[in-house]
Amino acid sequence: MPKDFDSHDFDSHDLDPLILDLLEWIAREPRSYADVLDTWRTSCPRLTVWEDCTDRGFATRRHIDGHGSVVQVTGAGLSFLQRHRRIAPKTPASTTATGSAAS
Repeated sequence: MPKDFDSHDFDSHDLDPLILDLLEWIAREPRSYADVLDTWRTSCPRLTVWEDCTDRGFATRRHIDGHGSVVQVTGAGLSFLQRHRRIAPKTPASTTATGSAAS
């Protein structure tokens, strides 16, 4: 008989590939909060990519005058991307995201 899925069987690190995809997408160019939620929407309550990403401090949402709510990769998010060889150190995207997120 197949074992029922138990949320304890699902490690948050299982989401790392999806979190890396999300961070890489955000780092390419500024993304509005609405675009992020629309693009990364899921109907599965166990796929908490956005929540895990922000809980780990990899992305942040901030209000920017004239642009509304914008999602940006944090320094921790850039480090996570670099550790997984998803973004080269000191690329224009990482400089922009770091500079904007740090202010």
